[in-house]
Amino acid sequence: MSTGRLLPVLTALVLLATATPATAATTAGDHPDNWSAAWSVAHHHPVAGNDWFGANWSVPGFADESVRQVVRVSAAGSLIRIRVSNRYGSQPLRLTGATVGRTDAGAAVRPGTLLPVTFDRRRSTTVAAGTETTSDPVLLPVRALEALTVTLYFAGATGPATYHQDGLTSTYRATGDHRFDNRAAAFSGETSQSWYHLAGVDVAGSPRTRGTVVTFGDSQTDGYGSTPGADNRYPDQLAEQLVAAGRPLAVVNAGIGGNKLLADSPCFGERGVDRFRRDALGQPGVRSAVVLIGINDISGGGYPDFGCGASPTVTAADLIEGHRALIRAGRAHRVTLIGATMPPMKGWAGYSAEKEEVRDEVNHWIRTSGAYDAVVDLDRILADPADRDALRPAYDHGDFLHLNDAGATAAAAAVAARIR
Repeated sequence: MSTGRLLPVLTALVLLATATPATAATTAGDHPDNWSAAWSVAHHHPVAGNDWFGANWSVPGFADESVRQVVRVSAAGSLIRIRVSNRYGSQPLRLTGATVGRTDAGAAVRPGTLLPVTFDRRRSTTVAAGTETTSDPVLLPVRALEALTVTLYFAGATGPATYHQDGLTSTYRATGDHRFDNRAAAFSGETSQSWYHLAGVDVAGSPRTRGTVVTFGDSQTDGYGSTPGADNRYPDQLAEQLVAAGRPLAVVNAGIGGNKLLADSPCFGERGVDRFRRDALGQPGVRSAVVLIGINDISGGGYPDFGCGASPTVTAADLIEGHRALIRAGRAHRVTLIGATMPPMKGWAGYSAEKEEVRDEVNHWIRTSGAYDAVVDLDRILADPADRDALRPAYDHGDFLHLNDAGATAAAAAVAARIR
């Protein structure tokens, strides 16, 4: 029997071995408590590429193309599964097939590790517009912080693609079906720094993995300012620090650059108070969420609509009520919520004395109200000792707001200390 035919048989045997007494079709992986999100991304509407964020393929979508995406899982497991999204599609998404394997370098996959991914035991699937689907379990043991390569092949036209802009990681595409091509040559053309249709990678089957920490927010969480391709976003470094400390928790990133707590944007995603239930509380195995959001509501308040949605002026009371809405939702799901104060922004293009007062008031409430289960005071930790309203220069990416790699390291250490 060939390796290609043997692998599905082995996978089926593993699943049958973990079946409950009630039915052989119900496996350990079918129970939500047994899966933990080990990599995830928050999606938003497709928008055209630009010089600032670089080329993206979201508006035209794909046709007879293979899309290869490299992800780093934050926790170990003996089984994995992938989630594919058509949340913002305008038509049914027909996925001809998918594979997963261990990453080699760039678009290359380690020989002998590519495995087919099935959906309801079929290699192809259709995802209705506005929905997401989850694959069958794949027998592929992974270690925490290991890189995996997922290749999606679309034979027909997808229409506009559900995606995440500014992923800080190279995504590759090639004409034709290259799912089982472990070489990088076919993917040597244009690359993108965005994620497409791939929503998550979950793990199961490891007694050491004890659930998922979701980091939720805007570009501070998404990682803008950190080194592209280096996995130096603060959530990435949080995962590294938890692994180094022997704390077997997965960490996933639900940040969207430009996202606001209270206002929708066609470019930067649904408002936080709405997407929190899906992007944070909807993650498999979620046990806690770190909330860092609101700076775009404050700094962008009062600006005209430049094509990415209105920016209404907000008060501290408005933002506090938005935070309370997140807390209520988290309580209902029995998820521990960690509130992070907003880092300094003096010198940022959206800064003003009046807006600083709003930031200070919201931060004071986060710090002292007791509304969150725990607080990480990034405002004080990341501030310049010589000017508490400004970001410490050693942590500044260069725009007075976003964190460089050193700033992300400091934020990750502060968050790690508050996770129980």
